[in-house]
Amino acid sequence: MTYDSDADAAYLAIEDDIADGSAVENVVIERPGRGDIVLDFDADGRLLGVEVIGATGLLRPTAVAAATRI
Repeated sequence: MTYDSDADAAYLAIEDDIADGSAVENVVIERPGRGDIVLDFDADGRLLGVEVIGATGLLRPTAVAAATRI
């Protein structure tokens, strides 16, 4: 998992190498007052990764601390 502190966003990649533009469908799960969870799917409908916007409000502090900083 990666974490961008400027955006307070984390990304959990399901695939090792996700090329730019591979995610053609995004499903947003809103967590009012906390942030959003975005599921990224490829053209075949397979899950590529999960973005957590507002990561410090939605993830445990230990998960954010363990993430690779970008």
